[in-house]
Amino acid sequence: MTEQLALFSATEAMPEGLHYVADFIPPAVESKLIRHVSALPLQPFQFGAYEGKRRVASFGFRYDYTLRRLQEAAPIPEWLWPLVKQVEIFGGPSTSVAQILCTEYDVGVGIGWHRDKPHFERIFGLSLGSPCKFRFRRRLGESWQRYTLDAEPRSLYMMSDESRQIWEHSIPGVEAQRYSITFRTMTDRKPDGT
Repeated sequence: MTEQLALFSATEAMPEGLHYVADFIPPAVESKLIRHVSALPLQPFQFGAYEGKRRVASFGFRYDYTLRRLQEAAPIPEWLWPLVKQVEIFGGPSTSVAQILCTEYDVGVGIGWHRDKPHFERIFGLSLGSPCKFRFRRRLGESWQRYTLDAEPRSLYMMSDESRQIWEHSIPGVEAQRYSITFRTMTDRKPDGT
């Protein structure tokens, strides 16, 4: 029985380096951000020859899955800069956001298991419009260790260290339209991957 309890508590442990704050922004700011993001020229997510169901717009840099490298993208829009500064303050003195991804998830749309590309260091995600289940997993022997974060609207998560480097994450299909703004810092790699 003690062994079963230990396994259950290990399964439910929050990944090291994952931080979450509810109500990172007020409702009025959320409404403005949703209007801005929904007005962007969002395009289906391109994964090589495949098209994802979520629609996205990248700023600063974007990862080209066909070329398998980072490329420069449009500059970060002025309306995002106050939020960038707020995220950088949350992240601490060395935080410098260089890439932003705005995403629209329609009902039933999610994202499969993955880790962000190694060009990116810390990942910050702001949830807008509706909640989602933000799932984590990592290999633990012959099975998976799992954790689910209930990401509420207006909340911010930060992935660093193990939660960023070792754990994979995914979002099952959402129950109501959702938007997210992802902020990424860069590793010391150059955009071409060297």
